Formats: sequence, C-alpha cells, structure tokens
Amino acid sequence: MDYFPFFFDLKGRSLLLVGGGDVGLRKARLLVRAGARIALVSHEVDPELKELLEAHQGEWLASDYSAELLEGRVLVVAATDDQALNEQIHADCIARNLPVNVVDNPPLCTFIFPAIVDRSPLVIGITSSGKAPVLARLLRAKLETWIPTRYSDLGQLAARFRDAVKTRFSNINQRRKFWESTFQGTVAERVFNGQMEEAERLLQEQLDASDSQEQVGEVYLVGAGPGDPELLTFKALRLMQQADVVLYDRLVSKEVLDLCRRDAKMIYVGKKRDNHAVPQPDINRLLVEQAKAGHRVVRLKGGDPFVFGRGGEELEELKTAGVPFQVVPGITAANACSAYAGIPLTHRDYAQSVKMITGQLKNRTSELNFAEMIHPNQTLVFYMGLHTLELLVQGLLEHGKPTDTRIAIVSQGSTPEQRVLTGTLVDILAQQEKAQLPAPAIIIVGEVVELQPQLVWFNTSD
Repeated sequence: MDYFPFFFDLKGRSLLLVGGGDVGLRKARLLVRAGARIALVSHEVDPELKELLEAHQGEWLASDYSAELLEGRVLVVAATDDQALNEQIHADCIARNLPVNVVDNPPLCTFIFPAIVDRSPLVIGITSSGKAPVLARLLRAKLETWIPTRYSDLGQLAARFRDAVKTRFSNINQRRKFWESTFQGTVAERVFNGQMEEAERLLQEQLDASDSQEQVGEVYLVGAGPGDPELLTFKALRLMQQADVVLYDRLVSKEVLDLCRRDAKMIYVGKKRDNHAVPQPDINRLLVEQAKAGHRVVRLKGGDPFVFGRGGEELEELKTAGVPFQVVPGITAANACSAYAGIPLTHRDYAQSVKMITGQLKNRTSELNFAEMIHPNQTLVFYMGLHTLELLVQGLLEHGKPTDTRIAIVSQGSTPEQRVLTGTLVDILAQQEKAQLPAPAIIIVGEVVELQPQLVWFNTSD
C-alpha cells in the first residue's frame, strides 16, 4: 500500500495551517471536527475561516511563515499556491519529523486527507493515495448512502455497554458473538428507528439473559417493489442482507431475491390465481414459528405490502403472537409501472386524482363501485385485473364511461420483459386477445394514457 491508514487523536492538539483561502477553509472544517486547535499563518484570511478559528479556540498569525512557528505542533498543513513556500514548509517538517500535508501535491506529503464517512465513533477514511481524489469522493458518496447515519448512535450505545460486556464475558469469542448478535438484531433495528431508550432496555435484557434463554426474533415486512432491483429502498436492502429466513411471493423478481443474504433460508409462499403454493393462514403461522425460533425473518412482497398485499392480515397474527415486527414500504406497481410506461398518474390538464382498485374479485363476483369510477379528471389503476378485463371494461361502459376513454395494460412493468398495450375501452379486449400480454400486469384507465407515446422512455413494445 502507498500509505498506512493511521487515525490521529487531535483533540486539544495544536497544528499549523499555512494559507487562509478557500482551500485552507476546507481543511480547517475537517480538522476542527476532530477537536484540533489551529494556528493559521496568512496575511489575509477568508471571513468564514476567521469565524471558525474564533469558535474553536484557534489563532490567526498575520505574518510570513517561518520555521520557528513549527515548534509545539503535531502536524502541518500547507494550503498555498506558492510552490517555493510549499517546498520550504515540507523541508522544514521533514527535518523535524513532523507530519506534513501540502494540498494537491502528493510528493510533498507525508500524510494525506482521506475522503471521510463520519458516523462517530465509527469513522471510515478512503484514499486513492493522492492519485484519483475524485474517485475516492465518489466511493465515499456510495458509502454514505449504504451506511445509515444512526450507526453513530449504535456505536455510542456500544461504547456505554462495553465495560459491562467485558465483565459479563471473559472470553473474547463470547464477546464477539454477543456484539455480532447485537449489531445485526433487534437492538440495532431499534436504534435505526430512533428508539434509543427501547434499544438500551433490550440490550440490557440481552446482557442479563446472555445465552441462558432463547430470544424471540423479529419479522420485517418488506416491499420488494415491482421487479427492478434498483427500486428497492436502502432499508429494504439492509434487512434483506441480514435476514436468517426469507418468505417471498411470486411477484418478487429473481434479481431482487439475489440481493438477499446468501445463506438465508428461502421459503417460497407465492400465490397464483387458483393455485396458492402456501395458503395465507399457513404463511401467517410460518412467520410466527420462524420468529419464535429466534430468527430474523423477512417477509418479502412484490410492490408495497400494504397495497393489496395482505400485509395487514399478517401483522395482526404477529401482534397476537407477541412477535415484534417492522414494515418497510415498497414502490407499488401503480407508481413504478406507470412511470416506466411513460404514463403520469396525475397531470394538470388530464387528471387531478388517482384511484387504485383490486381486480381480484372475491368469490368471482363484482364488488366494484363503478359509479365512482366514471367521473372525469381521474386515473383508475386496476391491480390483478387482467383475468377480469372484460368485466372491468363492461362495468365502466355500462355505468357511462365514454367509449373513447383511453386504457393501457402494462405487463411485467419495470423489468426487461415489460410490454405496454394501449387502446380504448371499445377495442382493448380485441387487442389483448391478439397480444396475450401475461400477468402480472396493471391496467390504467384515463386521459393520461394519451401521453404515453410521447413520454415513454423505458424499453417497451406494443
């Protein structure tokens, strides 16, 4: 490696910063966050940098640089555009074995500033050894999105319990196992949800109980979105990658399943019309059983679990059984499929409201209130309605919906297999009879469908 990644404790320590411009300001912002006391050498100083020094017990030396100013410093930063001065500062520091950084000049640096992900006490430094700083910053941006800010709270909670855990477990392997369980279990989830008092209570309970009794697991009801794995939320992905058991349905794409923890137990509980692999009561029972066995269980549902996903029924069962749970919303098919098909659900000139309706009719009888669906300036979105398409069209027409009302079928939306069929209420049945678009599909009815040819951007075919 080009540089060894040390982490300096700068709290209350004095360092020298040469250069009072914008570059010096950027470095000073980082250094004061670590508690450093800055002595600035510059005839002129950026107003914000001056305020920063005053707020953090720094000092401004309005003079030329001299080697005597290095006395008592723990490190030096040169932020000037004077090459001769930078070389002099470097030489003086080398003679005194002082760490020195000359900004944007790696040959004159004995240490460099990393791109930092700050979740104190957890701190991640990323460096390209001065060769590609933009690349390091881009990687930092990715890590910032992957690591929740509440990791800081989790680290601080662990610090408060560190001595108690060392006292309880004399064996290092026991301590490691305890902390791994804590950082990947219910305690961590409480922290990530901002429930600090509850997290601390649970951690104390687990410490008191140690491994003398079985712990109840937790169920995460996770919306997997419509198929495109890039539409998953960060929280969904995090829980999927730490689950011990995953129960998934038919609408969850293979690409999304591939993002689950590799060694998780995968249980298929999908449902198809007239063919339920696992009936809903058995799914409810499975969730309770797996959680009671101490597992972290992800119930992975296509779309959003609370939009025609029967998530509420499953949570009722978990609540009755005393199993803790969380709900992670997903991007529902109405939002994703309409966007990928180029059909805005609302538009100032076409529709001011949206109605989402299930086309999966109970006992094969119509329970739909078609009278509410014929109003103009609204968009209708039917879920699971492909097999009842004829009934839906007839109901709309019989209740007065104009025959030229636009309608679209979006099949396998947001996936590479997506297909879109558009027409009117009087010709869509014949078009579908010929095209045979497969389920899963949503049906969109309304004037907004007129915009599809000009707004489509995703790879679709008619």
